[in-house]
Amino acid sequence: MMTGMDVGARRAVVAALVGLAGSSAYQDRADAGRALASFAELPEAVPQLRRLLLDADDTFVTLVTADALLRRKDPAGLALVARALTDADDNHADWISTAVQNVYMIYASERDAAVRICNALLEEPDPGIRQGAAHLSGTLAAINPVLYAVDSRGP
Repeated sequence: MMTGMDVGARRAVVAALVGLAGSSAYQDRADAGRALASFAELPEAVPQLRRLLLDADDTFVTLVTADALLRRKDPAGLALVARALTDADDNHADWISTAVQNVYMIYASERDAAVRICNALLEEPDPGIRQGAAHLSGTLAAINPVLYAVDSRGP
């Protein structure tokens, strides 16, 4: 249970965003994907996020939804992206990989934390999440981040 949060209000927001996600305008769907990512832990947001990650009409929606989910830097966001990778065609997979690169190319510590989350997702009961987590982990491992932590112990 989400303590301290107004679950009813959060569900109302998700319902409104699900409506926006059904728009014929790609900009509306992209905005819905960005915003729904904030509610990825709510079961009612998951089916819509999965659909937006593999948007049939515009890969911009795929890119911004994946980016927002990855920026959560938590198991809920990474699991959704991993699951999408399992079902993605080559074009969608490329845009999801672009989002992974964009989010994790700066800090090695964030990339490493994401790899640890992916390794934990390998234990998920959903075979699609397991397969996608393995793929995502490989994509993350191939990233050479710009910034690494300085070892304060010296040479």
